[in-house]
Amino acid sequence: MTHTVSPPFAHPPGSCRLSVVVPCYNEQDAVMELHRRVSTACQGVVGASYEVVFVDDGSNDRTWERIGGLVSSGASVVGVRLSRNHGHQLALSAGLTFARGERVLIIDADLQDPPELLPAMMKLMDDGADVVYGQRVARRGESALKRAGAAVFYRLLDSLTDVRIPVDTGDFRLMSRRALDVLLSMPEQHRFVRGMVSWIGFRQVPILYERRERFAGVTKYPFSKMLRLALDAVTSFSTRPLRLASMLGVFFGMCGLGGLLYTLGSWVTGHVVPGWTSATSIMLVLGSTQLLVLGILGEYLGRLYVESKGRPLFVVQEVLAAKRPSNDPSE
Repeated sequence: MTHTVSPPFAHPPGSCRLSVVVPCYNEQDAVMELHRRVSTACQGVVGASYEVVFVDDGSNDRTWERIGGLVSSGASVVGVRLSRNHGHQLALSAGLTFARGERVLIIDADLQDPPELLPAMMKLMDDGADVVYGQRVARRGESALKRAGAAVFYRLLDSLTDVRIPVDTGDFRLMSRRALDVLLSMPEQHRFVRGMVSWIGFRQVPILYERRERFAGVTKYPFSKMLRLALDAVTSFSTRPLRLASMLGVFFGMCGLGGLLYTLGSWVTGHVVPGWTSATSIMLVLGSTQLLVLGILGEYLGRLYVESKGRPLFVVQEVLAAKRPSNDPSE
C-alpha cells in the first residue's frame, strides 16, 4: 500500500542508517535490476535500515510505473516524481532533499557505477571520512572521443577553479549526514554537485574503480548537455574567465598602441601605410575578442539574473512511499 508524502522529507532525516539516491530519466529497463543490486548491497551492510530514493526526472517511458510497482511491493523505496525534466543535477538535488539516512549514497540508474562497492565505501567512512567518492581508472563502453573529452574537461576544470575538484570523478559517492546538510543549504540554481561537495571540505577520500558499460538504454548526456554542465562547473567555481577577459583587453590594447605608434612613425618618415587588408584583419581580431569578452560577461550576468528570481530548484508532482505502521513515531 502506498501514500503520497509531502516534501521536503518523507520522514525525519537520520531515521534510517542509509539512503540511496537514484536520479532517473527514461530508465525503465534498468530500474528493477538496479534496485535488486542496490538492495543486496545495502542489506549486506545495514540490514533493513535503508531506503532507495528514486527520482523520476520527467521520464516519458514507464520509469515511474516501475518505481510505483517497487513501492507497492513493500520495498524500502521512496518514489519522487518531478513535474517535468529538470536535468540530472536538479533531479539529484531533489532526491537528496528527501533522503533521511545517516549516510547517503549517490548512484546513477545506468549501473555504470557498481553498487557492490558500498561495503568498502562504508568502511572508509567508518574510518573517519565524510565523503567517499568514486574515482574512475577506466571507462568501458565509451568512445575514444568521449574519454578524451572527459579527460580534458576534468584537467581544465582543475586548472581553472579555485576549489580542487578531483579528476575523473562523477557524482557516485557516499556522504555523511553533516556533509549532506551543508550541501542542502547551498541554494544556487546552476548546480555542479560534485564541485559543490568538494567545496564543503571535511575529509574526502577516493575509492578507485573501473566504470562499466550501461546496463540498458542510451546515454542521457549528449555533447550539448556535457558542454552545458562544463560551463556551469567553470562559472560556478571560478572567476578566472573574467580575468582572462581583462588580460585579453590589456594584450590587444597594447597591440593597438603599438600599431598606432607604427602608423604615426610611418607618416612622419613619409612612408605610406600600404593597403587596408592589415587594418581590416586587425579590426576582425579586435571585434572577435570584444564579442568573446561580452559572451563571458553575459554568462556570469545571466546566472546572476536567474539566481535573483529566487525560484525553487525543482517542482515535485508526486511522492510515493511504503505505508508505515501506525505506531511509527515518524508518522
